Amino acid sequence: MTYPAVVRAILVVNPKATSTTAGGRDVLAHALASQVKLEVVETDYPGHALAVARDAAREGVDLVVAHGGDGTVNEVVNGLLADGPGETSALGVVPGGSANVFARALGLSRDPVEATHQLLRAIEGGHSRSVGLGRADERWFTFNAGLGWDADVVTAVADRRGKQTNALLYVRSAVACYFRPPSGREPLTVHVPGEEPVEVRTAFVSNTDPWSYLGARPVHLNTGTSFETGLGLFALRALNLPTVYRHVRQALRAEAKHRGRRLVRFDDLPELRIEASRPVNFQVDGDPVGRRTRVEFTSVPHALTVLVGG
Repeated sequence: MTYPAVVRAILVVNPKATSTTAGGRDVLAHALASQVKLEVVETDYPGHALAVARDAAREGVDLVVAHGGDGTVNEVVNGLLADGPGETSALGVVPGGSANVFARALGLSRDPVEATHQLLRAIEGGHSRSVGLGRADERWFTFNAGLGWDADVVTAVADRRGKQTNALLYVRSAVACYFRPPSGREPLTVHVPGEEPVEVRTAFVSNTDPWSYLGARPVHLNTGTSFETGLGLFALRALNLPTVYRHVRQALRAEAKHRGRRLVRFDDLPELRIEASRPVNFQVDGDPVGRRTRVEFTSVPHALTVLVGG
């Protein structure tokens, strides 16, 4: 897909992201400014990137570049789509976080310098792609969302996140939340169109594959899910050690093929609903967004234009 020439762009930088530096920001800004009329905004508070992207979309800015982690990208996406899909600014991404799942799923380099070169080539050549996104109630997500153990881990990590975030912190938090769940192990009920409701103990919803990364290693839950398909659901009816061990081992294989009596799995879902009798932790794109008793998930095809390739 060829995108019209970029004239105006805004660079949104999260200075607290794991891999962002003042020097890297300046190099990126200088490179972009050589091709477009550029404004640079550093975020100061949660929701700042969302507000900047929302205003940019409403003002007709051609491109908004997110330089930070997946949380920064998620905020920018939610800002760009604040008024719904349609005619809005294109998205550019220069990874600056610890996982950078969305950027890596798009084939972008983890190295900010190389990713900057990729973005510049995309701008120069007008290269872009249309991607489908997920919507969880009022919140857009780019790669995953979840309730239960997954969201407990994200919530536990959030208070300690910063420049020291790494895969080990997530692993330690996952183990701690497994053996000492913060609010018990509340049952969840999954409603999939055309299927009987199913009770599970944790639920992962994917918009692409891999679901996430453990360092350099991809974690595969729904290998049939992509930016061109509907949503993937991966849920477990029980969280006993043999079940968890089996599926963790399968998820880390290059050719992931999940099987098991406790597994509930679907690819390419247009929508689904998850309910709980009491509030449970809820996360989107690796950020906690509070506690919920019900979440409606919807797949939205061709929701956003992203500059890639070149």
